Amino acid sequence: MTIADKMMIDISIIRLMQLASSTLPVGAFTYSQGLEWAVEKQWIKTEEDLHNWLTDLIRTNLYYVEIPLLIRMFQACQQQDKTTLSYWVNILIACRETSELRLEEKNRGRAMVRVLQSLELDLAESWQDVLAKSQTAGFALAMHQWTIPIELGTQAFAWSWLENMVISGVKLIPLGQMAGQRILRDLAADLAFAAQQGLLLKDEDIGSSSPALAHASACHEIQYTRLFRS
Repeated sequence: MTIADKMMIDISIIRLMQLASSTLPVGAFTYSQGLEWAVEKQWIKTEEDLHNWLTDLIRTNLYYVEIPLLIRMFQACQQQDKTTLSYWVNILIACRETSELRLEEKNRGRAMVRVLQSLELDLAESWQDVLAKSQTAGFALAMHQWTIPIELGTQAFAWSWLENMVISGVKLIPLGQMAGQRILRDLAADLAFAAQQGLLLKDEDIGSSSPALAHASACHEIQYTRLFRS
């Protein structure tokens, strides 16, 4: 491997850190994905409760929906196939079980397009109509154009989701910062496994239902007092 090749890999990893950072201005911190309602109703009261809630979502939604669809969107971007990208974006939106979750996906998608356009990524303008429907599509496009290895990209994507959910739980329950760090530590293996196995999932196996998440999210839409967006 030449010095130039190594530098390119290093830059790709740094770009990935930027893409997965909680400071990326897509509004992730403003959503709790039903967690706020679950805490209010005391479904989730402790560090263990939050750990179990997130474990279940990793083993269902992340494994069977988020990771495999990110991979397919990435592949569509590699092939510059806007039609296929749009197909998988629509599948992802269909997997969002409440209007709140669908609206979050679209709001974050529009925000991601603005980020990508500001960073002058190719296709961010001409594919705007599709990318604006889903943040995942924008993430996939950035992975492709910044030559981020798919294995690392899926792990960072999963980590970004988990970190945001843990931060939300720490604020809502509330928990101490060290409790949040323990949850992140303890779920690392589950997260890595989901990211790895999601690479192998067949098209016909994509899809998952999380009744507790759907119920909490639907109730959060009409929750009287809220810190997080609906």
